[in-house]
Amino acid sequence: MKGQTMLYRGRMLPTIVWGLGLLILWEAVSWLMLQVLQVPLAQSKLPYIHKVLYTFGQYGSTLLMEGGVTFANAGLGFLLGAIAGTLIAILMSISKWVEQLTFPYAVASQMIPILGLAPIIYGIVRDEQLARVLIAGYITFFPVALNMLRGLRSAEPAALELMYSYAAKPWQMYWKLRFPAALPGLFSGLKIAAPLAVTGAILVELMGARQGIGVIMLRNLYYGPSHNYMFWSTVFIGAMLGVASYLAINLMERIAAPWQPEFRVKGGGR
Repeated sequence: MKGQTMLYRGRMLPTIVWGLGLLILWEAVSWLMLQVLQVPLAQSKLPYIHKVLYTFGQYGSTLLMEGGVTFANAGLGFLLGAIAGTLIAILMSISKWVEQLTFPYAVASQMIPILGLAPIIYGIVRDEQLARVLIAGYITFFPVALNMLRGLRSAEPAALELMYSYAAKPWQMYWKLRFPAALPGLFSGLKIAAPLAVTGAILVELMGARQGIGVIMLRNLYYGPSHNYMFWSTVFIGAMLGVASYLAINLMERIAAPWQPEFRVKGGGR
């Protein structure tokens, strides 16, 4: 336990140092643009961090409430997309025919830019909540299916032969061997898709939704420099939602697949 705590601190320290350094650099460049170079609309391009934080302190409850709406819709779409991607991956691993029939269409679906697909979906369903869920699910589906399929096929051949020698049933092969082997791949796909699902939900909100962090973002962007710090507060909230989704999946991975090398304590600590 002590070794795990030390490992966690050792990984977090460089992140904290880099974060503080970035904030200091941001403040310095913002001051340089505003006071020395006198760049037009300097605070719209790179605002003071402390003023953005002050604005967030004033309107934090509203921003968090709207961010919660975005996160909930993105989370629902993410869950549905992850389930669909996992099921399709299992079917493709069972049947080569299913893979040959399904995989090309799955790849082709990813050729459509989200920026173009979001207004199309919103225009068809005419429901902001459903559109956010569909876009988040669409973004999630492919990386989960691809990585899950790769994980299902990563089981050791020797282990598969041993299971065959014991006359294991197909469901036993999957439950006891293929699924555990596929967990790292599954979580890789989930970690890729989680922040993108939040981005997709925000993009739909920019199309004309009534609630969500994207609505506040668009409104303050419309008002221009007078609402500059509020706009940047929404940008940071959107980034925080993406980071939070990634960290949540990473925590789930630590619990579900703790045997992976990156989660082990190095140096023999316990």
